Amino acid sequence: MPRSHQPARPTPGTSDITTTDLLVIGGGAGGMSTALFARRRGLDVLLCEKTDQVGGITSTSGGTIWAPGTALSETVGPRDRTDDARRFLRSVVGDRGGEALREGFLQAAPAAIAELHDHTDVKLAAAAAHPDYLDGPGSAHGGRALAPLPFDGRELGADFVRVRPPRREFLAPGGMMVGRNELDALLKPFSSFSHLRQTLSLFLRLASDRRAYARGTRLVMGNALVARLLLSLRKHGVPILFEWSLTDLLVTDGRVTGATFHTPEGDRTILARKGVVLATGGIATNATLRDRLFPLRNMKSLAPATNSGDGVEAGLRAGAGLDNGGDSPALWMPCSSRRLKDGTDLTWPHIILDRAKPGLLAVDGAGRRFVNESNSYHDFCMGMIADNRRTACMPAWLICDRAFLREYGLGMVWPGMRRIGHLIRARYLFRGRTIDELARAIGVDAATLRETVARYNTLAQNGADTDFGRGSSAMNRFNGDARCTPNPCLRPVGAGPYFAMAVLPADLATSAGLTGDPDGRVTDESGQPIAGLYACGNDLTSLFRGTYPGPGTTLGPALVMAWRIANHVAGGTALTAQTATATAPMASAELSLQ
Repeated sequence: MPRSHQPARPTPGTSDITTTDLLVIGGGAGGMSTALFARRRGLDVLLCEKTDQVGGITSTSGGTIWAPGTALSETVGPRDRTDDARRFLRSVVGDRGGEALREGFLQAAPAAIAELHDHTDVKLAAAAAHPDYLDGPGSAHGGRALAPLPFDGRELGADFVRVRPPRREFLAPGGMMVGRNELDALLKPFSSFSHLRQTLSLFLRLASDRRAYARGTRLVMGNALVARLLLSLRKHGVPILFEWSLTDLLVTDGRVTGATFHTPEGDRTILARKGVVLATGGIATNATLRDRLFPLRNMKSLAPATNSGDGVEAGLRAGAGLDNGGDSPALWMPCSSRRLKDGTDLTWPHIILDRAKPGLLAVDGAGRRFVNESNSYHDFCMGMIADNRRTACMPAWLICDRAFLREYGLGMVWPGMRRIGHLIRARYLFRGRTIDELARAIGVDAATLRETVARYNTLAQNGADTDFGRGSSAMNRFNGDARCTPNPCLRPVGAGPYFAMAVLPADLATSAGLTGDPDGRVTDESGQPIAGLYACGNDLTSLFRGTYPGPGTTLGPALVMAWRIANHVAGGTALTAQTATATAPMASAELSLQ
């Protein structure tokens, strides 16, 4: 790399001040992609990460990217049209505001995704079937949700340990990652020869990995996305400073000119000639901001504990505006929790494996249904929160019979699991021989629960949920069980014993955040951009205003806003073959720029 393109690197004991073009704070998907896009435009970039690993909450996510109008959609059907997505978002978001941010996202998404997929190691595939979470004009059944291709972590060499692992609860024995399309084979390995072959292949690979690594190196979902971004950053020569914790922004004559950090070598300062990007993971575990914005106290967060709102707080001190996120300050996931004997708390997000399946119903603390159980995790929790506003009635309870538990499982109870006594003793799973006995076990009124189950069974027998519309949307039906007719989300609760599991809302991302414009510039309380300050990902308020339109509607905007920020900082400079060669000598053969 030519010397002129190398940022001044901090060297312990030599200088407390470093200068670069663009300073990116936070090593999640938003921060990493901003650094990558900016480097490809010839800028000197430094990426500072608070912990000793990159990935943040992206590493523990499904890794799906919601990006309308991309060329990748053509691989699974007719090309997704941006106009369709625009109509869809208009129907979902309505008059909640945020039009300028959404329009900027829609216009840039095809180009941003094309650059990532075509010119970096971030390789993506469009899902042929992964419906938007709501029906409406312009909604899509497939092509709009993108997923990172599996990645061999061995390509990172020593940097493999820099990728934050997924949640412990989602790892198979021995530290193996499993994709959604592999779950059926892993859970039922002897149901077919192909299932057995696939299962054996996965475990043989794991056995080989564990000779040299602490976990499996075959990465999927969010872990694959993070690893691919890290490899791309290394190839493009972007320095990453680990364990650099933001203490504050530097502001000179109204312009953000850098930031100060606490590091293992002491306090350090980085000056930024062109801008500072906040990508620290949003409000997340920040107790003060959560108390100010969240509907309930002591709600669990799925973010790493180190995502403590550093960027948002620093932005506020610099004069930024704070937006409450519209309908909701966060995006929610219903979660069950189990404490191990050693004191470890495990949290299971109930995404699609149980809630959407026929034969399960959800009731509140009063024993009544309150929501369409097959709706998206966010909308399920919004129903729980609304119900709780009327009458304090949390947690909610997922209820099923023995046949359901054996066939589909429930939370950390896997399908077909026979030994469940320890889960009952741990009060993670509750059991009753009758509905009345189950009601007493979970502390709800027996007569009310009996009436609720009877009503649910009547609806299930008729095949139509006239109370909450379960099975009426494309997403409901997709996540149900097609073998169950006429409604893949409904079947009666049968013979006992009966089981129940408590779930509470946990935030998987925040909608509330700093105010900004379509180029990611952070704005003050009057709506004016703060010179030199940018934000993306959860540090920036959600452009969907507290709604959740489809799978990946946090990662999609984060990556696209990163692209817009890089373009704005670079002055709209178009990529050229010369720029690409200068910024990525290690990967120049891979770059065929338009």
